[in-house]
Amino acid sequence: MPREETVTHLEMTDPAELRPAAAVPGVSLERLERTSPLIRSVAVRIGTPYEWPSVSWTDAQWGDFLAHPRREFWLIRHGEEIAGLADFEGQDGGQVEITTFGLVPESVGRGIGGHALTLVLERAWKFPHSDGEVRRVWLHTSTLDHPHAMPNYRKRGLRPFRTELSER
Repeated sequence: MPREETVTHLEMTDPAELRPAAAVPGVSLERLERTSPLIRSVAVRIGTPYEWPSVSWTDAQWGDFLAHPRREFWLIRHGEEIAGLADFEGQDGGQVEITTFGLVPESVGRGIGGHALTLVLERAWKFPHSDGEVRRVWLHTSTLDHPHAMPNYRKRGLRPFRTELSER
């Protein structure tokens, strides 16, 4: 049965708008090659509780997603543990979309999400862009995502620019 959701698109148009969270020792980003099986497995672990559409993608849909030439994948680690995943897609006009950001269920509630998002936003602003420098970083979230997602995005300096009702 379809569930109604509100999808909110948020943006940052200057890296100076970033309001970093307090640092959490041991939280880091690790670049993944697009062929890494961790991308799909970690994304499914993150998205399953929130019924992300990618959880039920076919192999062909995953193949298309992973093959996108302007996408980078980053594992979020907390010490040696896998804590989450982020990926970025470079878009025309100096834009970078954070197409995935999330923590695996066992990392949720451990106080690392704000610092992880800070690292992801800092990395997004450094994305190697064919249009020159990055002028805008954006993402979207849903009322079906974790209830702390929107507050974390707002606390880091992202601001809404579009809201829409949808069904999933």
